[in-house]
Amino acid sequence: MPRVNELLREVIAEELRTLKDPEIGFITVTAVDTSPDLRTAHVFYTAMGSEEEQAACSAALQRATPHIRARLGAQVRLKYTPAIEFRVDQSMANGFRIDSLLRDIGGQNE
Repeated sequence: MPRVNELLREVIAEELRTLKDPEIGFITVTAVDTSPDLRTAHVFYTAMGSEEEQAACSAALQRATPHIRARLGAQVRLKYTPAIEFRVDQSMANGFRIDSLLRDIGGQNE
């Protein structure tokens, strides 16, 4: 399944680059996690910008989901074209938070 996840990530990322929606700003598809039956694909992404811009990007992704799924079905040969669910990848934000906390702890020890 890791090969299928990576293939879906590449196809979805490429398709997002071709969209003309201005609300989809700088976005990076970080991972895809498919269900065991390959009927659902959770697409994790990061988007730059303020909270309002990120919310607009999320809404734009929801509007573009049927188009992306259709393009995915045309490019990837699977028994079923998976339903796509976009989810914000929190790992970068968590990493920045941990880094900040570690710097704070390091500054207190000096």
